[in-house]
Parts: sequence; C-alpha cells; structure tokens
Amino acid sequence: MKQKEKPSSDNSIKPKAQESKDFLSFVQEAGLIWGPEPEIYGGLAGFYTYGPLGKLLKNKVENSVRNVFNSYGFREVEGPTVMPDSVWKASGHLDTFKDRTIKCTKCSSTFRADKLIEESHDVSADSFSDKKILDFIKEKQIKCPSCKSVLENKLSTQSLMMKTNVAGVEASLRPETATVTYLPFLRYFNYFRRKPFFGVFQIGKAYRNEISPRQSVLRGREFTQAEGQLFIDPSLKNSWEKYEEIKSESLPLWTSQEQSSNSQVKSVTLSSALTKKLIKSQAYAWCLYIAYMQFVNFGIPKEKIRIRQHHDDEKAFYADDAWDIELKLNNYGWTEVCGVHDRTDYDLTQHSKHSKIELKAQRENGEKFTPHVLEIAFGTDRPTYALIDLFYEKKSETEGKTTFAIPYHMAPIDLSVFPLMKKPELIKLAKDVKVELERDFVVEYDESASIGKRYLRSATAGTPYALTIDFDSIEKNDVTIRDRDTEKQIRTSIKDLRSVLHKLISGEIEFGKAGKDKNIS
Repeated sequence: MKQKEKPSSDNSIKPKAQESKDFLSFVQEAGLIWGPEPEIYGGLAGFYTYGPLGKLLKNKVENSVRNVFNSYGFREVEGPTVMPDSVWKASGHLDTFKDRTIKCTKCSSTFRADKLIEESHDVSADSFSDKKILDFIKEKQIKCPSCKSVLENKLSTQSLMMKTNVAGVEASLRPETATVTYLPFLRYFNYFRRKPFFGVFQIGKAYRNEISPRQSVLRGREFTQAEGQLFIDPSLKNSWEKYEEIKSESLPLWTSQEQSSNSQVKSVTLSSALTKKLIKSQAYAWCLYIAYMQFVNFGIPKEKIRIRQHHDDEKAFYADDAWDIELKLNNYGWTEVCGVHDRTDYDLTQHSKHSKIELKAQRENGEKFTPHVLEIAFGTDRPTYALIDLFYEKKSETEGKTTFAIPYHMAPIDLSVFPLMKKPELIKLAKDVKVELERDFVVEYDESASIGKRYLRSATAGTPYALTIDFDSIEKNDVTIRDRDTEKQIRTSIKDLRSVLHKLISGEIEFGKAGKDKNIS
C-alpha cells in the first residue's frame, strides 16, 4: 500500500524545526527542565533534569495517570529495571530492537533516519522500506541538521538496548515497562482470584540507546513510562460488559484510509467504529477510551487530540489492532504520545516457550487458555512537555510578560501565600495559613519584593491562586484570594479556606461565588 504524507487536521501545519528561544528560556529559568545533562560537562544527549517546578508538574501528571487507571480497575505494580538477556531474547528485543541510521557526508553526524523525515514532514516513516526512506530523503532534499550538508545514500542499524553485566550474567536495562510487567502473570492470576480478566499498570524508568535525540524530553535515552496491561480471556473480547458504559462516547478517530486520502479527522462513536470494523473488539474500544481519557484528564484541549490508526505495513506483526494518540504541539506539530495495541497472546506465549513455564489461565469448566494482552503504552515525559508547550504564552513582545496558563488542577504549585508587607503580625498569620493548607496543597510562601511582583512570579509559575494576608485579615480572620487568569479578587474566611480552595481547583464552584468580591489591583 502506498502511504501518502499525513496532513495535519487543518491541512497546513508542519512540525516546527525547533523550539523558540523565548520558550526555551522560560523552560529553563522557571525550573521546569534542564539539560542535556550534565550541563557543566557539555551534556549527553537524551538525559535531562526536571527542576523543582518541572518535577512538581511531572508528579501531577503521574498522579493523574494513577487516578485514571485505578478508577478503571487497574492496579499498580513495580518491576525491576534490569533483566537478564534471556528475557530480552524471548521478547524479541535483543535481536530486533534496532533503528535505521543515516550519516552526514561532511561532519559524520549520525541520525535516526525515520525521525529525520518526521521532523520536517508530517508522515509516519517508521514503516518505510529502506529504499523508500532513501528516496524520500533525496526527493525532499533533507539535509544534515548539524551542518546542512548532504546525507549518505545508505542506511545502517543500531541496537537500542543498553547493555550491562550482573554478577557475570549478560543483562540489559529495560527499554520499556511492558515486558517486565508480563513476567509475573501467574502471580497476578492468583492475586486476582483467578478471574478471566484483570488489569495492571506500571510507572517507571526505561532506557533506550536512541540515535541523536534532539527533541528535549520528547525523545530521551532515559525516560519514564506509564503502561497499562489488560489480561483477558479472548472469548470475552466482544462480550465486554464495561463496553456498555462507554459505547456512546465519541473519539477523534483518523483511519488509515482517511490518512491516505488526506481526509480530516472525524468524531466517531465507539459503537459506530465497532460496527464499521474500524476497531476489532469491545474490550479494545474500552482501552482506547481509557487512553483518550488520560489526556483529557491532563487538561489537554480536545481539539489538540487525534487518534491515528496504524497502517497495515506499520503494525507490529503480532498486533491485531493498533492506534496512536497524537497531540498537536506548538513547537513540534502532531506528536505521538501514546500507543494502544491488541498484542493477542504473543507475549505470554513467547515467555512460556523460552522459560519452559506454562503461562496459562483456566476457565470455570477446566479449559485452559492463554490470555490476550491489550496494552495502553505511553510515558509521563511527553504529557509533561505537552502541558508546558501548550499552555506557555508570551503576552506581548513589548510587555515581555510570560504566563503559564496550565489547567488549575495540573498546576505544579497549587497556591501562593503572601503577607501584604513585611510586618511581624502579617508574617505570622501568613505562615500559619501556609502550614494549615500544606496538608492538602503544594504551597509557595513569598514575602520578598512588592506584592505586584509576587503576583507576577506566581502567575509565571502557573499557580492558580495567590492568597494575601493584610491587616483586615487579622481583624476579620479572612484572606484575599486572587485568580491567576482573571486577576479578580475575593475575600474568604480562613475557616472555610481549605474547602473553598478544593472546590475552586476542581472546578466545582466558580471563582466569583467563592467569597465576597474585592476590587483591588
């Protein structure tokens, strides 16, 4: 099948070559992401440090992942990050987990060939044949990103596995969390009371010897994955009770046929997608919906999300169904952030064969079967980056004012607490309020500079609400709450503060209804 270039949903946007200087400056100076690390030694591509604000944001992302998976009945596990190579031989990683590389004729820099194409053209090039990659690079005159010279007309391969040795045993760092999640299957089966289906997920580090990663934490050599695995009796995939709860939900599906004909993304109900055989099972539809809801719950605008079907020549050989969730980023255009795969019984069959241990379940009638695995595979680095990318805004060139208008529930810091002035009585009450609120919120206390500058610092960090303690606070036992986006202010009693703030951040109440208006700037 001839695969055409994929248009963006507005048929015009191409991924930008690089992030703007203003954006990069914000990311670094705000304490979000630093690197490549170690910076003082020149940096090694693909390794980054999350600064204080960035780590708080990443924590919010990971807690959101946990909340969503747990709400749908998945339970979290944690496996080793290093495994003997016998495991990676069985999974296929040791022999086949490789990428194609291309070298510059002048500076000898090496690049991952398919990503070089994807960075400048909105196509999915990983399924291209070697010849098609070379022909595409030649036809589109893609040059070396480092020195703009011509690239060689040949490809090589590089293993992505990071090798190590443990007590004389050849081993590798895991390139994903999925494989180590499958291995305790028999333990799961007993823990979940021998049910014909159950879900687990894992959040943890993975490592890949990526070739010339250049897109910040979007493509690192060390990264955090968050993968959910549904183990299911194959006979239940199309009689899935949980499907009934979500079958009327609409998702922005972009089929392989629509991609080839340059058609737009369409909103399709899951029941319609199943009837039209766009997706193959009720259980898979349910997993696709959960994956979509992960990104909706992060606060990603729905118009920035599309779900792209894999072409037949793009799917892994064991995959019965495969779709990717992509986000339209300001700096890199449409970017893949999640894959949902029906892996059938491939993984348990492979590990059963190589370990000589039977990895099967048993139905109530005594009949044995190998469960199928439906996988929701993504990480927490890309959503974290996406939130920074999508909600960073420089108000104007003249003002130079920067805002980080991240959804309130995902803000790294929930609240700022300020004494209006450096007066002992104001400082004491402000610190008492801070201590009281820290049980439920991440709170920043600041008493330096003018109140206007403190408001600006708070907004630049994305903090939803700034609480100011003034002399009225001492007399009336209340505080001023300032809204980040509207800059409006209300007064609320200290005794109601915790409850009011929970309702404000969750969106349960509107700001103007949370207290008495106070029109001060």
